[in-house]
Amino acid sequence: MATRTAPTLAEIEAARARIDGVARVTPVFGSETLSRMTGRSVLLKAENLQRTGSFKVRGAVNKIHSLSEAERAAGVVAATAGNHGQAVAWAAREARIAATIFMPRDTPMAKVEATRTYGARIESDAETLDAAFVAALEFAEATGAIFVHGFEDEHVIAGQGTIGLELADQVPETGTVVIPVGGGGLASGIAIALGALRPELRLVGVQAEACAPLAGRTVHGYTIAEGIAVKTPGELTSSIVRERLDDIVTVSDEEISAAIVLLVERTKLLVEGAGAAGAAALLAGRVGGGEGPVTVILSGGNIDATLLITVMRHGLTVAGRYLVVRTRISDRPGSLAKLLDLIAEERVSVVSVEHHREGMSLSLAETEVALTLVTRDEDHCADLLESMRRAGYSPERLR
Repeated sequence: MATRTAPTLAEIEAARARIDGVARVTPVFGSETLSRMTGRSVLLKAENLQRTGSFKVRGAVNKIHSLSEAERAAGVVAATAGNHGQAVAWAAREARIAATIFMPRDTPMAKVEATRTYGARIESDAETLDAAFVAALEFAEATGAIFVHGFEDEHVIAGQGTIGLELADQVPETGTVVIPVGGGGLASGIAIALGALRPELRLVGVQAEACAPLAGRTVHGYTIAEGIAVKTPGELTSSIVRERLDDIVTVSDEEISAAIVLLVERTKLLVEGAGAAGAAALLAGRVGGGEGPVTVILSGGNIDATLLITVMRHGLTVAGRYLVVRTRISDRPGSLAKLLDLIAEERVSVVSVEHHREGMSLSLAETEVALTLVTRDEDHCADLLESMRRAGYSPERLR
């Protein structure tokens, strides 16, 4: 394989010309809520509003537009569990060439169907992403199709670097840029562009705590930020990121979950786990750079619907917006109504009520009830629990 070299600013500017009118110039929004919470001006670069729902389309379009006619005729192939496959499929459809995407067997069906909808042929027999990667390379070798790597490719990096060019125009006042880091293509491209145009900027990369090889974490586990859960970043991207980023920090899934909920509720921007990583780091106080303005890259918004439901419920529970509590009441008519009247007096809404009698250590005259309630915040939860205790109940809070 030929030695890969980092793209230059000129090559990133050429990429911007190639993707012009195809990929979107995404907006930057100021967030009063995040600014108030962090004590500094916060801007959000909304790549979740990019075509196919993530920044990945920039690199895919640039790569495909750089191919010769003979290479286009052979088609393209990629291995992915999500955003990269959708981007390659969409870019290939726009260029009117064939695309084959290898995906792990357990890839969420929503992502599989989205990729198929963009016109790609899907191969999903591989057990893991690594196996899908090997199968895609074998397919490229056998058919002559051009393999489009998700990050270890100069044209892909240059395409992602167009975000840096946009930021230089859109946010001249910013002092820090926060970038999610998985394979490193996004961070590499932005760092090259801004390093040339705005060398005074502080650039901070963010990885998921459960999978953060560039931050020195060798343990790999599950994370809701699957878009940046890359166990082995590329050699080229690793060298660029280590040389050009000022810091690389990590965030937990709890912090990412809270950021997703906050962004949906207060900014009306839906992001996936990887897309929320930068905001999570900022809210956790790990970005640094003093009190100057900071721009956070919201890298994507392709969160699976079932995961979103889980994240929202969990995030609301942690914030004291959902309360699950159990207590014992007399097994006599009117006892439950009395408890529900008390709850209503505290202006709490009831989502569900469950009775438990069998298999419980209860007297014949008792029943246990578990209630799922909607509250305003932690103080509201505490007020309700105290009211229940004063009324003679023994509430036990559940998570």
